[in-house]
Amino acid sequence: MKSYLTRVGFFLAHGFGSGKLPWAPGTFGTLVAIPIYLLIYPFPYPLYAAIVGVMFVVGVWLCQITEQSLGAHDHPSIVWDEIVGYLITMFMAPSGWVWVLAGFVFFRALDIWKPFPIRQIERRVRGGFGNMLDDALAALYAWLVLQGVAYFYLP
Repeated sequence: MKSYLTRVGFFLAHGFGSGKLPWAPGTFGTLVAIPIYLLIYPFPYPLYAAIVGVMFVVGVWLCQITEQSLGAHDHPSIVWDEIVGYLITMFMAPSGWVWVLAGFVFFRALDIWKPFPIRQIERRVRGGFGNMLDDALAALYAWLVLQGVAYFYLP
């Protein structure tokens, strides 16, 4: 049973296989998040937040077991954190494909850039929690940008 759970955990941590692509695995992992977002965005905000919260907690475990197996902190093939990060970015986002794309661009840019204090946290906080935390913080920054753009752009 444990090996089955571990294999399922690896599959999820690798973003249903998207993290195993040889280039830009984080970008492809974020693309995997779009259909998940489209499934849950109609839900009431508390339910959406609860789903993403559970995905974050599960992600700590997924990232932990996968990192241990790979022997590397925040291995590029682990993209569950990007999936959850995108879903955080899109919390309460306006409807429409422009916003889906804007959230994708803002999140990827901030996840790659890792503005203060994200890069420092990424270096200091290890394990599954550290893996999830740096992307959640990048997502929080992206969420603020997305909400700011929506506030000033929408009437």
